[in-house]
Amino acid sequence: MMVRVARKRIYYLNLYIETFKSTGSKHLCNIKFSHCEWLMKDFLRIVLNHLFISNYFFSVSLFKTNGRKTICIGFNKLRSNGMKLKRYINQLWMRHRDTDENWYAYLFFGLLRVILVFIPQKGYIHPDEFFQSVEVMTGDHFQLEHVRTWEFNNTMPVRSITIQFLLLRIPWSFFEFFALYMRQYFAIELLRSYTYLVFPRLIMCALSFVNDWSLYRICRLFSLNYEIRLLALSSSWVMLIFGTRTFSNTIELALCSLMLSLVAECMIKTNTVIYKKEMLEERYDNAKSISERVKMWRLCKSLPAHNYTHTLLVASISVAGVFNRPTFLVYGAPMVFHWLLRGMGTKTITFRDFNLRILLFCISALPALVFFIVCDSFYYKYLTGGELQMLQLSINNFVSTPWNFIKYNLDSKNTAEHGIHPKYVHLLVNMPLLFNVLGIVAIVSFGRLLIRFFRADYQSLPRAQSIISLMTSAIFVPFFFLSLINHQEARFLLPILLPIVLMHAPKLHHGLCPTYPFKEEHPLMRKIYSTVLCTQVSAKPLLKTWYMCNIGLVIFFGFIHQAGVVPLTQHFENVMLEKSPAQHIHLITSHIYNVPLTLVNVPSSQVLHLNRETGQRYRRHKDFYIYEYGSLKMDQLLGKIKLILSHCETKYNTKQQKYSLYLALPAPLSDDLAAKLRTSKASSYMRAQLIRVFYPHVSTEILPHFLSTGHNSTITKDTMLSYDYVSKQLLSFLRQFGLELYEVQIQRNSHTAKHHMQKISKKMA
Repeated sequence: MMVRVARKRIYYLNLYIETFKSTGSKHLCNIKFSHCEWLMKDFLRIVLNHLFISNYFFSVSLFKTNGRKTICIGFNKLRSNGMKLKRYINQLWMRHRDTDENWYAYLFFGLLRVILVFIPQKGYIHPDEFFQSVEVMTGDHFQLEHVRTWEFNNTMPVRSITIQFLLLRIPWSFFEFFALYMRQYFAIELLRSYTYLVFPRLIMCALSFVNDWSLYRICRLFSLNYEIRLLALSSSWVMLIFGTRTFSNTIELALCSLMLSLVAECMIKTNTVIYKKEMLEERYDNAKSISERVKMWRLCKSLPAHNYTHTLLVASISVAGVFNRPTFLVYGAPMVFHWLLRGMGTKTITFRDFNLRILLFCISALPALVFFIVCDSFYYKYLTGGELQMLQLSINNFVSTPWNFIKYNLDSKNTAEHGIHPKYVHLLVNMPLLFNVLGIVAIVSFGRLLIRFFRADYQSLPRAQSIISLMTSAIFVPFFFLSLINHQEARFLLPILLPIVLMHAPKLHHGLCPTYPFKEEHPLMRKIYSTVLCTQVSAKPLLKTWYMCNIGLVIFFGFIHQAGVVPLTQHFENVMLEKSPAQHIHLITSHIYNVPLTLVNVPSSQVLHLNRETGQRYRRHKDFYIYEYGSLKMDQLLGKIKLILSHCETKYNTKQQKYSLYLALPAPLSDDLAAKLRTSKASSYMRAQLIRVFYPHVSTEILPHFLSTGHNSTITKDTMLSYDYVSKQLLSFLRQFGLELYEVQIQRNSHTAKHHMQKISKKMA
């Protein structure tokens, strides 16, 4: 009996049934292969159950007899064709249902990541989101008013501009060309505050899918379940929020993920080639004929090269990572070490190969190193085209931003200016905050490895050249060194997301311990396993906690935290378009993050602009002023307001310079502002009129307070328990989740105002 089986993208098979023995309701037959050496049992079982429309259900097992591979096929007689078909369909459905659900859920979260870019997210995580990248690039390219932080000063720059230039400046050039034609032919203006916010985030969102591809690649290389891991990665708030923001840490995350996939590919390729080579050499030594030896020799010589795979790529990524953020040194070190170590301990790879790899890695890093140094030197004006053409070069014509970064951060006084944190912040706060249950599981798992190591239970530890060793070192080597620094922020740990997901994401679906984890059987250990660790008990709580924490953090950091700042910039973009040309706009902010000026879309007053119609160049007068006072106390803030107001009023009286003065501060400070205006008698000559509130907005510098009795001392216990009072307090509490914008005006008809302005003017003189 011969069965010819065909399937798309798979070769044809011929199956010959050799024997057929009846054993009651069960029958066995042996099959030999005529066109292939092996066949997956599951595939053959599905094919047989699909082709044989009979009253039998087939099961398949593989075994070896006399050096020949055979398959044992068992089939049971079922009651009817309908029953057989139903069982077959149910089996296929149970197998693929979870895979399909995870895959569709991953696609949903991947699409959500893109949608969140265009909504857009108005949450403001940290000022470095703008001021370490997009603020400088956008301001330089479109000649807008922008803030150039101390990190980009020409005397000692600590930020490389090369990666930011490639990722932002070049795409901006293409987009500007497209916007020019949209303005010319369709009268559509694309260069607005919304575009300056969304376009860089769209680039970072596209870059974030490098992490997804790297995870998928590693899972396919090592035959791991990629659906569960991709779902955990895409549903993490780190990918949904940080993955679409313009942080240098987001670029570092993508570079680390890409490098992990390359190192993992090199490791498995080296292991496979070495295994085949040693097996062929053994067969060569045991060969009895010359022809067989020649065959083994040819097969051995046909094996692909593996010793220096991806050397240039790994070295270039390492250099790019260090220039992007010098902390890549601690992230890339364990990866490069595993790339150098692969194959060590075998007959094929010796210390000579190890040293040659180091030498070739250093040589391969030179082109990227020279490229980054030259680009940064040109940008920061250390090097000019004339000097390069005349070859009048010295060591002072080049700048190394990573070295400046390291020198700056080695001084504890400099890092203290940005905040001092205890050494345990990464362990107890940042790790659970970023990765919630997976972060805690990773810490506990690493603790178990340390216990085994100190107990000298080395057989239970992963091999030094295994994927588990690579991922564990990629997590905890940088984690340890970054914990030694006195300034610790959660975003510094972003690059360890992929190894954590790769190692521990299946626990979200299978529980903490799918099997009994203890070596010895004990009633207490068995009870702990059955009540806490087993799949039935731990899987659902872990998954629910994962999703609830990520949903909450996406909402908070994506749409609530400092979320009034971006609408504030868009509001002032419209104010600048609608005001008269001779009017100056002054904005005072307090208890909020720094305002990114590029989003206000004000042309710079520091550069010469080109009139495209006449071809003439001109310089604009500065007409937008911003005063940012951080967390200044209300008394001091009120003094600053009086000083700025008097200065503006003096220019109005002497030069007829019109102006508008605005104050932006969180809603919880509104009562304090009104109280200080009353107590300082400032309300007699100036008033602060509320013109708009931007919802939602939460500043951690001044959190909303629920109970506020204000200055009313007549409130009693009975009044506090009344429905009206509780509802008013609740409404007042909800109103505090906003950023209030006031227009500060002086009452010019007031004699007190004139006297006060004259008094302040004399003090200034």
